[in-house]
Amino acid sequence: MSEFSFEDAGVKVGLEIHQQLNTNKKLFCNCPPIESDEYTKKFQRKLRAVKSELGEYDPAALFEKSKSKIISYYANSQSSCLVEEDEEPPHNLDKDAKNLALIIASSLKSNIFSEIYPMRKTVIDGSNTTGFQRTMLISQGGFIEVEGKKIGVQSICLEEDAAKLIGDQGSIREYSLDRLGVPLVEIALEPVEGKPSQIKKIALSLGKLLRSTKKVTRGIGSIRQDVNVSVKDGGAVVEVKGVQQLDQLEKIVEFEAKRQYGLIKIAEKLKKSKFEEITKDSVREITDDWKSCKSKIIQKALKDNSIIKVLKIPDFAGMFGYSPYEGIRLGKEIGQLVKFYGIGGVFHSDELPNYGIEEKDIEIVKNLLKINENDAFLIIAAPAVKIDLAIESIINRINFANKGVIAETRLATPNGDTVFLRPRPGASRMYPETDVPPIIVTKKELEVAEKNIPKSWDESLKELHEKYNLNFQLAEQVFDSKYIDLFEKISSKPQINPTFVASILCSSITNLERNGLNSKLLTNEEIEKTFEYLQNGKITKESIEIIFENIMEGKSNSLDEAIKNTSIETLDEAKLEEIIEKISNENKGIIENQKERAIGPLMGIAMKNLRGKASGEMINKLLLKNIKKILGN
Repeated sequence: MSEFSFEDAGVKVGLEIHQQLNTNKKLFCNCPPIESDEYTKKFQRKLRAVKSELGEYDPAALFEKSKSKIISYYANSQSSCLVEEDEEPPHNLDKDAKNLALIIASSLKSNIFSEIYPMRKTVIDGSNTTGFQRTMLISQGGFIEVEGKKIGVQSICLEEDAAKLIGDQGSIREYSLDRLGVPLVEIALEPVEGKPSQIKKIALSLGKLLRSTKKVTRGIGSIRQDVNVSVKDGGAVVEVKGVQQLDQLEKIVEFEAKRQYGLIKIAEKLKKSKFEEITKDSVREITDDWKSCKSKIIQKALKDNSIIKVLKIPDFAGMFGYSPYEGIRLGKEIGQLVKFYGIGGVFHSDELPNYGIEEKDIEIVKNLLKINENDAFLIIAAPAVKIDLAIESIINRINFANKGVIAETRLATPNGDTVFLRPRPGASRMYPETDVPPIIVTKKELEVAEKNIPKSWDESLKELHEKYNLNFQLAEQVFDSKYIDLFEKISSKPQINPTFVASILCSSITNLERNGLNSKLLTNEEIEKTFEYLQNGKITKESIEIIFENIMEGKSNSLDEAIKNTSIETLDEAKLEEIIEKISNENKGIIENQKERAIGPLMGIAMKNLRGKASGEMINKLLLKNIKKILGN
């Protein structure tokens, strides 16, 4: 097993950034983009592949059709309508989304088209009720500058986001419609050579440019990165979908480059062997022959009325288990391939005997198919409706193994690997949208877009630093949060400390979220009202986190209700002095032993009783006064 070298592999990476736009409604209807776990309507569809205008089927669509999935859709009338259900034609294009897309294109110096033609992109995995996604090419060309180097822009599109996958078991796949139709901008960059850390910097820079508009959605799922990866002499580009975190991006690029270069090494070894392409003639059913097999996996398959078949591959011994780099094996590739037919996996000769399959079971296979020591075999158990389709895919994959990298679409995993998703789509998946007329971009709209190009990330941070006296770290946290507009609105009021406001918005609320509480229950209106109460002396600084916690737990619906439910009341100074004096007298022993250092433990005791009812500064001041009095006596 050799060491992988990024430089030797000649890796090229092209980024595609998909960013939700923060508008008040969806792209082709008036429904607001609200996500909810409550659904008032359910319906089912079964999507099928259709021929393009040129009479051709898209390979990705055919692959999805072969799974024969029934799609269940869950809808909420607050966030979706007949447009999302494909029971009503699309409405007019959302102007806010269009204008924001033009601003983003202008920011990237991209060449905007004077006419935009809506297109349909065939998608029948169920993520669109229509069987297609509406997309519009806004512009081409342009660049983003990263550390003094210009990274070219291939294209910028405005399109609908897909439905949200909420379940996929057996023959049923489930989606919710709350996200379907949300405006999304797709930016495809030119492929570049570089290490994963450099690719991460490019993605980070583009993300910062988008967030500088203050008009993009924040949070997990609102920005997704597809990564197109290729290696030299590979001959194919692999698209990896669903990268949501920058740290994950680095791992994905490194793994996929290693996987592809490993496949080239496997192909080179195969070319030196006597391997020849195989056909369906190499397949034989062994269901009855393996009825006595003790493997729990095989016995379960027999109990479920599955069929067991074996595929002979002449002059292929050792190739399934050959691993040029750690974790890169052809056997693993085929195991992932069949999982997308709803099949658990396969057994191959390089890993047997194992999994309860004994030597006598292997001998049965070898005798039936006349397998010698130079041959390999592969065993698969699956229902009758799936097994032949899966075997056909396996045969095609094995026959391609001596060619290197196969062009396909893969899915990013949380641990940084990639798994097979579907074949790469072809040109036949795109065709004109007949329900939406061409969209004109006027000269005035272009002028407005140019005037509204946002300040750079660094300029915006400097402005926040200077205007509100924030340190640069806190300024970046505020600017990079969904609360930037709210922060500026609250901080513009007199007697409000901007640093404290930023700390509450970017630290306190985030910490409560990390503890599993729901920040969506805490509206901007209630946050703003909380700071008004603080400004008017109705609550203390220390009570804000208690109030927010109560609302985010779902125990209260408003600020006033939270104040009542948490029994928060601001004590007058006389009552506070009485309580502090009592605490001091009850802890004279601590004061006499620790002198002025007693302020620490006494502060803890006092805050436990008075948290949210008086400011920490006032409690500290009164405690010190009582400590000095007791020590003086």
